[in-house]
Amino acid sequence: MLAAASEGLKPGAIIIDHTTTSAKGAIERTAAWKQRGYTYVHAPVFMGPSNALDSRGYMLVSGDQAAIGRVEAELSKMTGKLINFGTEEGKAAGMKLIGNLFLISLTAGLSDALALAKSLNIPAEDIGGLFAAWNPGSGVPARFKRITSGDFDNPSWELSMSRKDAGLMMQAAAEGGTHLAVIPGIAALMDEWIAKGYGNSDWTVIAKDNL
Repeated sequence: MLAAASEGLKPGAIIIDHTTTSAKGAIERTAAWKQRGYTYVHAPVFMGPSNALDSRGYMLVSGDQAAIGRVEAELSKMTGKLINFGTEEGKAAGMKLIGNLFLISLTAGLSDALALAKSLNIPAEDIGGLFAAWNPGSGVPARFKRITSGDFDNPSWELSMSRKDAGLMMQAAAEGGTHLAVIPGIAALMDEWIAKGYGNSDWTVIAKDNL
């Protein structure tokens, strides 16, 4: 699309790309357009159509700070928050993919929760009520800190116990005729770490290899 549009670009034009892309692709395009005399700024967003209309949401940038500085004021008008990840080309693209991965995982987790609720004859609105009273999302920063600290020796929830609960979830779903998409894969990962001798560790040890 950019290649086709380039025929109408003025020399020295600034190209701002909000597309979610690979980090490698963003780096390659930045260099390729620079060679042709254009400034390419990759600025992926966490903004749906309604966010864009209201100029709210989140926009990410990284790379040439001089180039970003030339468009920062205009980009800031388009979003509620412009987040600059520094001079590393492609980092904004990587951060967008990481964010989208979390959103996909979250939705899949909610789908599993609804599947388990269905198998237990629990209405979906009751799940909404639970999350309104007990917001698991508020624990994300603390859980992330726990994982990245690498301290798995003082468990708040032992891996063997969480695996037991995963088994109960899968059993209930099977008995109720529903399908869990996420939990079986997590249970298999838990089994691997239990086999390595980490059954008494904090269950977040399943992320240990990614630190």
